[in-house]
Amino acid sequence: MKKIAFVFTHAPHGSSGGREGLDAVLATSALTEEIGLFFISDGVFQLLSQQKPETILSRNYIATFGVLALYDINNCFICSESLSARGLDDDVDLVLDAAHLNRQQMQQSLSAYDVILTF
Repeated sequence: MKKIAFVFTHAPHGSSGGREGLDAVLATSALTEEIGLFFISDGVFQLLSQQKPETILSRNYIATFGVLALYDINNCFICSESLSARGLDDDVDLVLDAAHLNRQQMQQSLSAYDVILTF
């Protein structure tokens, strides 16, 4: 069975990429258990709690990231360098438990996957 990585690189609510990526993750979870989620660059904003997308008339899909463990999706990684570049520290409140990796560790972890989809 192929290992599939989903890489989130864009901030939420500015485009539909994050929501579409999350939908793809949920759909793929029915087909394989080998799924990894990677949050780099502005994608780290996908996991921030306390977002209020309704103020810009957007759907709040961020809470769905918090239930991914129910779908047996436990391999979640966030780039600590991307966090610090955006003024966030490693103790920031996230909606899911993601391992903090530096850029080199992220690349090393991504290389273990057969398919990489970017959102």
